[in-house]
Amino acid sequence: MLVSELARWNQRVNLTAIRNPDDMVSGHVLDSLAAAPFLRGTTVLDVGTGAGFPGLPLAIAMPARQFTLLDSNGKKIRFVQHMIGELGLKNVNTVQARAERYTLPMRFDTVIARAFAALPRILALAGHLVAETGVLLALKGKDPHAEIRELGAPGDSWDCTVTRLTVPGMEDHERHAVCLSRRGTVRA
Repeated sequence: MLVSELARWNQRVNLTAIRNPDDMVSGHVLDSLAAAPFLRGTTVLDVGTGAGFPGLPLAIAMPARQFTLLDSNGKKIRFVQHMIGELGLKNVNTVQARAERYTLPMRFDTVIARAFAALPRILALAGHLVAETGVLLALKGKDPHAEIRELGAPGDSWDCTVTRLTVPGMEDHERHAVCLSRRGTVRA
């Protein structure tokens, strides 16, 4: 249902550059689900969720976790809200705001970003939203190491691990999970 609704809405509202439903399955749904092993804790913030990726597929697969999907684009948030209703998801809420202006008294166990920005920008915009023992998880393409080197001094307070992902239907595209954890914290 997620892919068929995305394809239908995408004809009227530009939600994603991927137009073919089969390509949406691998390029959005399966690519999103590849992040599942790297999520930490029970609260997840999807920064720059766009049409709900990776947040919606992960929320469907992990109903015990609470997901917040954040995007500044109203038409994309409206689509995500529509899908939450259609799918009957009780573990997802949406926020229409810019990441750098979004603040809460609590921080998230996992902050995830996919197709959002370069790693230094993600850290600058959303690093403040990661819990002390949480993880900032960025889904990246072919060579994330160049972006990691660009982190410079702000990256010095974070430990970084990179894992190559295998995404069915995307064998011709390299994908990586870049996990940043605050240095010197005990991991849950």
